Amino acid sequence: EIVAMPKGGGSTNVAAHRMLKPGLGIKGVKQFVVEAVAKAGSLGCPPYFVGVGVGGGEDLCMLLAKKALLRPFKVRNSDPNVAAMEAELYEKLNQLEIGAMGLGEGPSVMDIHIEMAARHPASLPVGVVISCWALRHAKATIGFDGLVDIDTSV
Repeated sequence: EIVAMPKGGGSTNVAAHRMLKPGLGIKGVKQFVVEAVAKAGSLGCPPYFVGVGVGGGEDLCMLLAKKALLRPFKVRNSDPNVAAMEAELYEKLNQLEIGAMGLGEGPSVMDIHIEMAARHPASLPVGVVISCWALRHAKATIGFDGLVDIDTSV
């Protein structure tokens, strides 16, 4: 299985990563996500799709954030606590009023997805990967018979 997700430089340039103090917990994660999107402002061609990765290490949290962008539009995390956090952050991020092209009109984010991983108790890594409004991806599956099935509906 091969998945392709083309991304432009503008939205890639506003990705963010932070190693939070563990005591900040989920409240700190939420605050960092809001700060990261606010700092991105109009630089990444909003409205945005936001992927967040929490846990793992400094590298895995960024990989999880990018992986989060592969989840279908408006499909919440299967963990109800994470799904609730996605819904809460969706509302908070749209209150930033960045809007389309950064002009303040319309939504600031189209969706936000969060992926979680185990972490060492001494660290709380968080990654934020942003995609512009033109988020797209496709999947190709190569069968044992050599036939290729291309799925652009993902």
